[in-house]
Amino acid sequence: MPKVIVWDNPQPNEIVYKYPSEEIDTGSELIVRENEAAVFYRDGKVYAVFNAGRHVLTTLNFPVLEGLTKLVHGGRTPFVATVIFVSLKRFQGKFGGRSQTRELAPIAFNGSFWFEVRDVSVFVNKVVGAQSLYTTDELNNYLRGYFNERAMKNISNYSIYDLYQNLDNVTKEMTYKLREDFMEIGIDIPAIKFEGIDVTDPVWRDRLFWLRSGVAGQTVLQMETIDKAAESLGKSPGAAIGSGIVLIPPLLQQPTPQAQQPATPAPTTPPPPPPSAPAASVVSQSQQPTTYQPKCPSCGSSVPQNAKFCPNCGVQLKWCKNGHVAPIAAKFCPECGVAFL
Repeated sequence: MPKVIVWDNPQPNEIVYKYPSEEIDTGSELIVRENEAAVFYRDGKVYAVFNAGRHVLTTLNFPVLEGLTKLVHGGRTPFVATVIFVSLKRFQGKFGGRSQTRELAPIAFNGSFWFEVRDVSVFVNKVVGAQSLYTTDELNNYLRGYFNERAMKNISNYSIYDLYQNLDNVTKEMTYKLREDFMEIGIDIPAIKFEGIDVTDPVWRDRLFWLRSGVAGQTVLQMETIDKAAESLGKSPGAAIGSGIVLIPPLLQQPTPQAQQPATPAPTTPPPPPPSAPAASVVSQSQQPTTYQPKCPSCGSSVPQNAKFCPNCGVQLKWCKNGHVAPIAAKFCPECGVAFL
């Protein structure tokens, strides 16, 4: 009675199945269901791929099997080969890892990707047979690692702003690139979906907010220096009050060009005294009071004094004790440097 070779009771999430016996009698029946393929594999080589249908295994019907029968027993049967069934359905995989952006901001990401086997020979030669991966868990772990390695490389080409504001475009571009990588192992990637992506260091969120608000990079670094200085002072009880008053104001000052100019020699004779100013002297420009015009740090529109939200873009605002507007996340006022309690 001929042997029947079939994938018994395939489960919905199973990707491959290895037939338990490697001794194949000539005349055996091979049954391949829809959305399946069967591969005869031996010594690191695919000898034949069978698509859906009922196949009687003889060298007359399939001359390629003649090579297998000659490998052992001088051409007698049974011949030895590993029969691997491969599901051609679409599966969902998970990915997740850590990378960094173009600005070296640390990023954690995770999501799902969908895959299906397109080239059975390549898939068995490079993954299943070459790696001896015959269970769903083993294959999922391998594909997850394969995906993560290439996703990390691609994410490093984007800026933190791209990942937060243009994630749809990033996803499309990465899907195209990852499909090329996966086709090298016989798999197609129809779609990927990021379910979570975030910076692992919260400092980068503050940097992104300030830079997108139009604050110069030097000012952002200056505010971070103030924050770290205040934190260090706060670790010493009693020292922060006295020292902070002396330390923080110089940090807020911009470098003056006079500090880089060589000092001019003092004149040998004193200059004549300046003429006496009239009673109603004109106030110098530096002494003239300036009117503070509060503007939204996000969109730059004028906002009413003490407004809680920008009437133009809706971003939440707060005010320092000197009447200056600042973003709700600010720790120090960008106008006068006073700390928000």
